Amino acid sequence: MALIDYGAGNLHSVHNALRKAGAHDVAITADADVVARADRIVLPGVGAFRACRDALVAIPGMVDAMNEAVNGRGAPFLGVCVGMQLLADAGEEFGRHEGLGWIPGTVRLIEPADAAVKVPHMGWNDVVLNGAPPLIEAGEAYFLHSYHYEAADPAHVAATTDHGGPLVAAVARDTIIGCQFHPEKSQRYGLAFMARFLDWKP
Repeated sequence: MALIDYGAGNLHSVHNALRKAGAHDVAITADADVVARADRIVLPGVGAFRACRDALVAIPGMVDAMNEAVNGRGAPFLGVCVGMQLLADAGEEFGRHEGLGWIPGTVRLIEPADAAVKVPHMGWNDVVLNGAPPLIEAGEAYFLHSYHYEAADPAHVAATTDHGGPLVAAVARDTIIGCQFHPEKSQRYGLAFMARFLDWKP
């Protein structure tokens, strides 16, 4: 399994959580060739959409390798927080910036209907299932974000949460899943989710 190292701040905490969830062979890598051959891929991410996107694109061949592995071979893929947001067509943080476009949608600033609701959305919150998504189970997870994923197709929304209105908590398509919550900070719930990803054979 490849855990992509592109300077994301939560890289090592995600790695530790994967190990606790039962992963035995995790390559922390910035090598596109390793990612192209990986049996499953995890893209972590914290911070601004643009900074994460630019760092990922700056690694020679990395986006092509991800496409080859995930959209070409069907390797299971997990995007965490900004790693999920990068699946969108674009993000609007500090201007409009192109994403991977794997799950159509746009990442926009959270604008709660209730002015008393604070942004960022920070802390524990419910994860509510949308249909019968892969891997996601109802429960409580830890969130920390100011921007949210507006999926173009509701069928790609795997789960939601509520923070002054509904927000996407997870997206999924084929062998791709992304979670806005931080599984590495979500204790038992997060470790169980990661364990299911490690066993996932979509």
